Amino acid sequence: MPTKYIFVTGGVVSSLGKGLASASIGCLLESRGLKVAMIKFDPYLNVDPGTMSPYQHGEVYVTDDGAETDLDLGHYARFTNARLSQLNNLTTGAIYNSVITKERRGDYLGKTVQVVPHITNEIKEGVLRLAKGVDVVIAEIGGTIGDIESLPFLEAIRQFKYDMGGEHIIYVHLTLVPYIAAAGELKTKPTQHSVKELMQIGIQPDILLCRTDRPLPKELKSKIALFCNVNEEAVITARDVESIYQVPVEFRKEGLDRIIINLLGLAKKGAKSDLREWDKLVLQLQNPKHTTTIAVVGKYVDLQDSYKSLNEALIHGGVANRAAVNFHWVEAEDIEKNGVEAYLSQADGILVPGGFGDRGIEGKIQAVRYARENNIPYFGICLGMHCATIEFARNVCGLTDANSAEFSKNSPHPVIDLLHTQKDVRNKGGTMRLGDYPCRLDKKSLAYKAYDKQSIGERHRHRYEFNNRYREDLSAKGLKLSGLSPDGNLVEIVELENHPWFVACQFHPEFKSNLRNPHPLFRDFIAASLKHGQGNN
Repeated sequence: MPTKYIFVTGGVVSSLGKGLASASIGCLLESRGLKVAMIKFDPYLNVDPGTMSPYQHGEVYVTDDGAETDLDLGHYARFTNARLSQLNNLTTGAIYNSVITKERRGDYLGKTVQVVPHITNEIKEGVLRLAKGVDVVIAEIGGTIGDIESLPFLEAIRQFKYDMGGEHIIYVHLTLVPYIAAAGELKTKPTQHSVKELMQIGIQPDILLCRTDRPLPKELKSKIALFCNVNEEAVITARDVESIYQVPVEFRKEGLDRIIINLLGLAKKGAKSDLREWDKLVLQLQNPKHTTTIAVVGKYVDLQDSYKSLNEALIHGGVANRAAVNFHWVEAEDIEKNGVEAYLSQADGILVPGGFGDRGIEGKIQAVRYARENNIPYFGICLGMHCATIEFARNVCGLTDANSAEFSKNSPHPVIDLLHTQKDVRNKGGTMRLGDYPCRLDKKSLAYKAYDKQSIGERHRHRYEFNNRYREDLSAKGLKLSGLSPDGNLVEIVELENHPWFVACQFHPEFKSNLRNPHPLFRDFIAASLKHGQGNN
């Protein structure tokens, strides 16, 4: 049977949740035994989001092969088993870069290079590259209908239907049905205009996902179906839910998976749906037995998309312990101004996440010291490991001027220094230590207890590392170097020997956590935080 294709677009406003909708569709199709591939097209001219500020883009998700991608790939990884790599996220910048490279090479044999067909062909090739060995490719188009930047992508997916045959393609459009409190009514006009805009491009949606804060009455669905030329059963309520993991469950109640497989001729192959495991996990999430408060000390806490995978990994760790995680977001600069006690005294666990730059660093270091001195479970990730190392060097080893070379080029004790392989790097995009790297664990460590194996692989995104010149001094005072690269040259995990639970890692474990398989470090961090909280009650 030929591969089928689902194209997901969005209208009216941004941030409606196309990534979650796409991931949820993938989850539902996998529950029917179908194999899916996922791709996100982003309209911006950056080649990838790696050099973009978190305030511009939110989190940068990293794949095993070292691609810096859109955060929606994190949703795909948490909801499906689709393999993700640099092939699964393409930007306008990457597409134009590829086309221009081909033109310079002479691949087009002197032809005039144009948006149609050369750019649109490149977009279509990006979809087709994922088709081998899968039943369905789900392609999400970033941006909002009406954006100039999205037009080449929309033209490409319009052409795709005629290239591949209409019976193999469906279009799913996510739109908004707002409730106007003053009128006491749900309004369908934004959806009508959004679909009209899409149809002017030449795309007739097959399914409408209507984002709303309340159920859509049958008469409203009928009205939308009539004005948007869509079957009434294909007008799906995409209602706000407490947890993103409820979205596939709600879509299944609306019959979305059944409609999709019928439209794509997959009813025989995907006849049986089995979402029992997912239902069980969502039920556990909704009915916790315990609660723990985790203080996340960062510099982007007012924009939590910057910590999307981290947020979800903590929730997964909570589910593994039948616990709800109460997030206490702490701006590191507030600690610098007002002291640590006011912000962390009620925390059961403290986490310092990754990041770049020196803003808020001293606040993070104070948070590490507070966790160390008060025996509060501490989890440091990437920059959080750097802060833990600096704090230990200053306050335990007596190296009062210890710092990272990232923040102080002239520090007499750069306990964190630039990786040797980064010394001659000039370009910023895609040049960090990126992707999956192996690590060997000390068998007498908290990390080994969590993973229950000695050899692990985790994803990295950094330029600075533990300075090996200080290994002996810090180890002698009780900083355990519990995870090393296989050749022993790089310190990947540090722990405190006389502390209930203090683990800091150079890598980003949040990228490998999902609801079905919570990451072992997050699972054990939450377990330790629960124990600490219960001990204080």
